[in-house]
Amino acid sequence: VTNNIFLLSVLLTPQAEKKRLTGMNGTEAKPHSRPFMVSLQKNWRHICGGFLISDRFVMTAAHSVVGAHDLRQNEESVRIGVKSYHMHPDFNMHTLQNDIMLLRLEKEVEQNKNVMKISLQRNKDIEADSVCRVAGWGRLSFKGKKSFRLMEADVKIMNNTELLYHFSHVLICVPSQEDGGGPLVCKDTAVGVTSFGDPKICNSHERPEVYIKISAYSEWICSLIANVE
Repeated sequence: VTNNIFLLSVLLTPQAEKKRLTGMNGTEAKPHSRPFMVSLQKNWRHICGGFLISDRFVMTAAHSVVGAHDLRQNEESVRIGVKSYHMHPDFNMHTLQNDIMLLRLEKEVEQNKNVMKISLQRNKDIEADSVCRVAGWGRLSFKGKKSFRLMEADVKIMNNTELLYHFSHVLICVPSQEDGGGPLVCKDTAVGVTSFGDPKICNSHERPEVYIKISAYSEWICSLIANVE
């Protein structure tokens, strides 16, 4: 599918002034501090996030470029097309249950200090009240402008007794769907995939942000990567 591309940034963008991310209570990430981040694009427009999990596969949300920081600076960037899409077979578009998908790239990614895969959580749950981190290029506030530079924010994991459909509820809101598909990262390991939340409400116990728990899909992920040609 030629319209969907990834931007593998090899640029060292200048350090910019830290901007506060209104919707996510976060700040601009240090350039290339998250080399696994992916911007899924259509017609050169950022659609949603994702993250590199191997030299040929990217993980993202099923409802929805690598190592990029500033999406406007791409003169020397490498763009890689998507060869095939692998949505979870039980994904439900209405409920967003099993909202996880793997994308196989047309060629292998050459990893370096700006482009690097991230390890996945396998069989261990994250303890309640753990502080983890999310990142993305979504809107800075509800109906606000998009961020061309990668933003990040700390989030707090809620009690597991409140989980539903293997979703992890986290005290944060995603300002827009452009942040969907990105990773929830705890101690340099991807533990969740950003799925959905109420864009008008942030840090709400009643309407928490929802992430797909990666460890619940370990068998499917490993089988797919091993068998897809």
